[in-house]
Parts: sequence; structure tokens; C-alpha cells
Amino acid sequence: MRRVVPVLVLSLAGLAPGCKLLEDFFKTAFQQPSFTFKDVALTDISLGGLTLDTVWQLDNPNSVGLSLAAVDYALFIDSKQVLAGAPAQGLQIPAKGSTDLHFPAGIKFLDLAGVVETFLTKDNASWRAEGSLGLQTPVGIIKLPLAKEGTFEVPKVPQVAFGNPRVSNVTLQGATIEFPLTVTNRNTYALPIGGVTGTVSLAGAPLGTLSTGNLGAMDGKGTRQVALPLSVNFFSAGLAVARAVQGNNAQVSFNAQVQSGATALPLKVDQLVNLVR
Repeated sequence: MRRVVPVLVLSLAGLAPGCKLLEDFFKTAFQQPSFTFKDVALTDISLGGLTLDTVWQLDNPNSVGLSLAAVDYALFIDSKQVLAGAPAQGLQIPAKGSTDLHFPAGIKFLDLAGVVETFLTKDNASWRAEGSLGLQTPVGIIKLPLAKEGTFEVPKVPQVAFGNPRVSNVTLQGATIEFPLTVTNRNTYALPIGGVTGTVSLAGAPLGTLSTGNLGAMDGKGTRQVALPLSVNFFSAGLAVARAVQGNNAQVSFNAQVQSGATALPLKVDQLVNLVR
């Protein structure tokens, strides 16, 4: 027993100064990581909503890796807080490396404005992110603040315009009228258009239903042109339509809906067109 005690005393005496020296070394050598805003990305865009993802860059200048210990993040759209995701705690940040951190938020316009069409009347909407990160480091947990605000372009309903309808197969009973439609994406980014469908009237008389079918993802500021034929019966459509077919011009009305994602919004077009053969 007498031989053991001195050994333990010497060991503890030697270890305590070592720990203090190591702690002092880390405090002196440890450099503060930097955390900066990098970008904001819009994805999953439709007329019903989108995903807004703020991207931040975390730089670790130290020779030891760090890990994410806590996340406090809040996102506001037009001053209204929305739910947002965050990186999982425990995420490793490599030594002398950098990591991009994503905070995606799925936004439904109906939740922001009660009526989707009301929100879509805006040209832009504001967003604001605030909060902090907690990093596990050799010198304990440190907090890095985050704060950024900006605006994003609100999706717009596409523009729909008629070309001059072409009349063919004219008989005493009826005719075929081909309606050219041009659909224009007014946004700077791609927008999915599941279709434009509605009832068409010529010279005040209802003729039937026109549907573009699925137009897919339309490029920003892109256009799609489709020609939609419709068989018209003069007896059911009325004398006004028969006269319009024989004349030069007539008023076309299109009461339709635009499908984008899971959302369908009303669209109305009234236009004077020239009928050609």
C-alpha cells in the first residue's frame, strides 16, 4: 500500500496540469467559425405554393471537426411565421472545411391569404429568417446568430390569348372551328401548367368545351401554342353563330380554369377575333 499511494499522487499531479494546458491550448488556438447567408432557392413552384429554401454556409477554420448541437430557426412570409425544416442535430462540420446548411419551408398561399387569388395579386412577397445555431466545440457550445431578409417573385396566372379561328367543313348544318390558343408563362421561372379547360362562346352563343391538356413545366417567359378544333352545330348553336361563321369577326368568350399543381384557378378571356377560312 505504501508503494501504491506515491504512484497515484504522482499520476494525478502530472495529469491535472496536462488537462489545464490542453484546455488553455484549445482556448488560445480555437478560431471562431463563420456562418453566412449564401442563397435563397425557390422549388416545387405552382400557383398553390412553393418551397423557399434559405442556404447558409458554415466555415470551420479549425483543425478539429465540429458538430451541430442546437438549431433555433424562424421564417416569416409577409410577417407571418411559417413552418420550416432544419439540419439534424449532430451534423458534422469537417476540420478546415465548410458545409452548406439548408432550411426549406413549404409554403401554401392559402395559409398566407385565405384566398389564393388574393396572394397572387402581389408582384413580390417578403421573407425574413432569424435564429441561431449551437455548435459543439472543444471549448464548449458556442452560438452563431443568423438573420436575413429579402423578397421573392410571386407566381402569376399564365396569360391566354386567342388567335384567329379557322373555319372549315362548312355545311348547312354546321362547321368545324379551330381555335388557336397561346399560353404564356409570365413568370421568370418555370411553372407547371396541368391544363387550361373551359367553355367557349362565339357571338354570345355557347359552343362547347376547349381543353389544352397537360402543358407540363413551362419555361420562364415561355409560350405554348395549341390549336383546338370544335365541331359546331348551327341548329343548337343558333343563328348568331352561323352569321359569325359567314362574317369576318366575332366576340369570343372563354370561361376557364388553369390547373397548376393541386390548385385550379379561374381564368376569363373576352376577345374580338377574325374568323378565317
